[in-house]
Amino acid sequence: MPIFHKISLRPEVENYLKQSFLNKEVVSASSKQEAERKFEALLIRLAHPPSFTTVRVNTHLASVEYVRDLLLEELQKQFRGLRVPVLQHPTLPDVLLIPVTGPRRNIERRQCEVIVGAQCGNAVLRGAHVYVPGIVSASKFMKAGDVISVYSDIKGKCKKGAKEFDGTKVFLGNGISELSRKDIFNGIPDLKGIGIRMTEPIYLSPSFDNVLPSYLFLQNLPSAVVAHVLNPQPGEKILDLCAAPGGKTTHIAALMQDQGEVIALDKVLNKVEKLKQNASLLGLHSIRAFCFDATKALKLGVIDGTEGTPPFLPESFDRILLDAPCSGMGQRPNMACTWTLKEVTSYQPLQRKLLNVAVRLLKPGGVLVYSTCTVTLAENEEQVAWALTTFPCLQLQPQEPQIGGEGMMGAGLAPEQLKLLQRFDPSVVPLQDMDTDCLSDAKKEDMIWLANKDCIGFFIAKFIKYKSTEEKVSWK
Repeated sequence: MPIFHKISLRPEVENYLKQSFLNKEVVSASSKQEAERKFEALLIRLAHPPSFTTVRVNTHLASVEYVRDLLLEELQKQFRGLRVPVLQHPTLPDVLLIPVTGPRRNIERRQCEVIVGAQCGNAVLRGAHVYVPGIVSASKFMKAGDVISVYSDIKGKCKKGAKEFDGTKVFLGNGISELSRKDIFNGIPDLKGIGIRMTEPIYLSPSFDNVLPSYLFLQNLPSAVVAHVLNPQPGEKILDLCAAPGGKTTHIAALMQDQGEVIALDKVLNKVEKLKQNASLLGLHSIRAFCFDATKALKLGVIDGTEGTPPFLPESFDRILLDAPCSGMGQRPNMACTWTLKEVTSYQPLQRKLLNVAVRLLKPGGVLVYSTCTVTLAENEEQVAWALTTFPCLQLQPQEPQIGGEGMMGAGLAPEQLKLLQRFDPSVVPLQDMDTDCLSDAKKEDMIWLANKDCIGFFIAKFIKYKSTEEKVSWK
């Protein structure tokens, strides 16, 4: 029984997604009824968090075993002696999995309430405390030290500073206020610390606020798969086209043993600075990050004095990762998305511009990995079909590891091509209620299987460029 309703979407967006998931190829392969059931299951899963918290160990600085022991000690403190297993993924050796217990349905709701924004609420469901910038409303009598019930304003209707809110709100659990209402709304300007320390969350996930920051990187499981699929080798020159905040960039550098060159581009300056901070914190020196628009990363003429900085000459890189800007419709938990259909569908042209640049910058024999954190057909399988038609130099390649399912029908790809893709689809497993009794009885292989399936929605395609591209290719 789901604890939250399905993700709230604008009707035109839900209809757009439904048409994709009920396309002729899908319906003919199963039935309309089965396709509709699976689509509704997806919408419900998107509103709920995954069953596991995934962290990647920075193997450049420490062994997985050493970090796992440190993490077990930390969890014992956070969970006040409650024993929660930390599993090493058998296929992704640098990934650790922590099961999420919940939902806990018997938490007593308190009279004193805090309303947080939807984004803050999503973070709380993944183990975060409530930081002051995320607080929208607080009861008029709230004092520091009070036990507070925290709710998410999933539709963004609560007014900043309100003393009560009767609109649509979702209960996230209880916590202890670090500040009074006056401190939050009339106190120190630009206060950014913890406002509510969560003590009884609906879903019990570990907090990674400043926890082993040089050794661990909080990362969704499919995101950790991507760098392994790229398979970077020491000494290579690699480009991460849309890199911030640097989770995949730093993973690439670690897999290369920090030997070689990883060029990371992002067009938002503060995100690039955050990427540099992450690289420094993780002790990685092979990364060079630039604030640069990746659609302009191809050098079209001779430009003096720019050697080693963007833009780059054609066929300069051994491997390229294009973790493309996307609609993000696979992120979990996400109880409401207010985007218009125009916004959701705006990414396909940008992704094609980036693919054009990536293909031109890749050496013959080089590898290109394309990934998104969305579930739309247009941004995933349709882009693969377009790329194979537009760039005859590209061929799909098998992926290792292959943890997700095959690609979705509907883009005209052949069955053997779909098998070469990875689509992580959380609708393939029922929602799980997990408590400490379940964890003590569960087999490790069953938990790993669940972690592989009950994750965010994600997509990965791997190409090889088997011959040179000397003429400019149109990306219309």
